[in-house]
Amino acid sequence: MEGFETVIYERTGDIAYVTLNRPRVLNVYSVKMRDDLYEVLSAIKADDEIRAVILKAAGEKAFCAGADLSEFLTAPSVVRARQIRLFRDLWGLFRSIPQPLIAALHGFVLGSGMEIALFCDIRIAADNVVFGLPEMGLGLIPGAGGTQTLPRMIGLSRSLDMLLTNRRLDAQEALAAGLVSRVVPTEELLETAEALARQIAACNVTAVRNAKQAVLQGFDTTLAQGLALERRLVVHTRMSRDAPGTTGG
Repeated sequence: MEGFETVIYERTGDIAYVTLNRPRVLNVYSVKMRDDLYEVLSAIKADDEIRAVILKAAGEKAFCAGADLSEFLTAPSVVRARQIRLFRDLWGLFRSIPQPLIAALHGFVLGSGMEIALFCDIRIAADNVVFGLPEMGLGLIPGAGGTQTLPRMIGLSRSLDMLLTNRRLDAQEALAAGLVSRVVPTEELLETAEALARQIAACNVTAVRNAKQAVLQGFDTTLAQGLALERRLVVHTRMSRDAPGTTGG
C-alpha cells in the first residue's frame, strides 16, 4: 500500500508497521489522517498473514498532539456527518481488528492521540511521554471514545481528574495508573515494541486472536457471560490447533 499523505505503511514478515507521518505539526489528527488510517487498518484486518501491528509516529516531539481543530471544529451538515460516521468509523474499526495492536508512544500524546492509543491493545511508553486530554480547556469533551475508554483503563477518579482539570501524566504516572504496561528509554522504544510483536507473532495465531477476543468482549459482560465466552473460545482454539494441516505458529 502506497500513496498515503499522512500515514506510512510498512510490513516486515508477519508484522505490520503503521506510522503517523505529520511530524512538522506534531502528527495532529486530521480528516485526511482519519481516511488514510481507515484504509490501512481495513487492509490489515483483512490480511490473515499479519500477526501483530505496531502503531508509531514520525518525529521526535509527539506521537500525536491532538486533532486539527481547524478541521474538526467546522461542523458538516447532519446528513454529511452521518455519512462520515457510517463509512469512516475508524474507532469501530480499531475495536474490530483481530490482530494485537501495539502502540509505541513518545512525546506528546494528547487529545485524539491519546484516544488512538487507548484503542490499542498494548501501550508501551518512552520515558519522555506526556499524556493529556485538553478538550475541557477548549469548551469541548473528548469525541473519539475518551470518556469511555479511559475509565476502563485507569478508573473513574483518575479519569475525571484528567478530563475535568486538564491534568497531564508523565511516563511514570501513566505506568502507575495502568495506562501503559511498560516504560522504556526513548531510544529503546521501537526495539521493545518489535520484540513484543515478534513474541506474539510466534504464538498460535488462533490462540492469540481468541485470547484478545475473550478479554475485550468479556470485559463488557458479566463474569458468568465472560466465562461462557471463554469456554467457547477454548473449544474453538483446541479444534483449530488439532485440525489437519495446522501448525502451532
